[in-house]
Amino acid sequence: MNSRLSEIPRILRIDLEGTRAAFLWGPRKVGKTTLLRRQFPRSRVYDLLDTDLRTRLLLRPSILREECLAARDQVVVVDEVQKIPSLLDEVHWLIENADVRFVLAGSSARKLRRGASNLLGGRAWRYELFPLTTREVPDLDLERALNHGLVPAHYLSARADRSLRSYVLDYLAEEIQAEALTRNVPAFARFLDSVAAGHGSLLNYASVARDCGVAAKTVREYYQILEDTLLGHALLPWLRARKRRLIETAKFYLFDVGLVRALRGMAPVRPRTAEFGQAFEHFLVEEVRAYLSYSEKNLPLSFWRTSTGLEVDLILGDLDLALEFKAVAGAGPEVARGLRALREEHPLRRAAVVTLDTVPRKFEDGTLVLPWREFCARLWDGDLV
Repeated sequence: MNSRLSEIPRILRIDLEGTRAAFLWGPRKVGKTTLLRRQFPRSRVYDLLDTDLRTRLLLRPSILREECLAARDQVVVVDEVQKIPSLLDEVHWLIENADVRFVLAGSSARKLRRGASNLLGGRAWRYELFPLTTREVPDLDLERALNHGLVPAHYLSARADRSLRSYVLDYLAEEIQAEALTRNVPAFARFLDSVAAGHGSLLNYASVARDCGVAAKTVREYYQILEDTLLGHALLPWLRARKRRLIETAKFYLFDVGLVRALRGMAPVRPRTAEFGQAFEHFLVEEVRAYLSYSEKNLPLSFWRTSTGLEVDLILGDLDLALEFKAVAGAGPEVARGLRALREEHPLRRAAVVTLDTVPRKFEDGTLVLPWREFCARLWDGDLV
């Protein structure tokens, strides 16, 4: 398994030319440690999952400064940096006063913000590592991806169900309970169940609060924990209305399709079901997010929905690209109803429906129908945006 993981070429490159420090963020198990070992094989590494090392640095953070000054390493990696926020003071001093560059990796900036005055005052560049993409796994098995998820170890695992269950439990134990991100872990566990049940739907804080037995304000804080630990993200509505009344409520997506399945009880995601269609949309939303991040394209993502139910699943930028995701093949122009409605109000630079077709098509109104593999290939080639 480990050899197969190490053979997957990751797209992200940590560039330290022009900066003295970089933060590498990413959810647990997306491959941050493997990436750093590959890109900085001769660097000094402080792995704060090592209990003895973590205890030593907690008691006296200045050890980091003293060892770096003595060793004169050009690049130093600090993994799981959020576990000792006070180390940032030492890192700050070293990048100002010594010829040392740092890569600081972690799964959450939440504890750093609480325990440090700043995140190096803007001196560190920010990178984010996502689960696997189609550019990294060109022969990606769609049904496997929608069931296993694209966290590398889960996608490749022969026993993904067990790995996914462990992932949820480890997150609750290590990220939530150990880091004291919330005191009421049972309520947070119920919250995760509720998030999964309404995944990809419009946010309803009051409804989730009733399900969890906590206040709506607490639910908002829980969603913020998910964002801070990179397990989820909001998708905001696109609100430039002319004729139709628009929905102004955001949606929320977890970072990986496999995690949704785990939280929903591990029922298989089978073709030609509503769950398959939801997972297909989710998979492609995350693929687009990864592309924009790795390509350093600063385009916001949003969705468009009217009060009557017309919807466009994803909008990139200022209508640079409008997308509908449909887990069907051979469908007619009716699958582009939302795109046509949006085009009636605003000119679209490009519009496409991404489907399970094997051959691309084009409707008379100019809307492309792209097989999902071709859509992903053209996306990563820069042909769509």
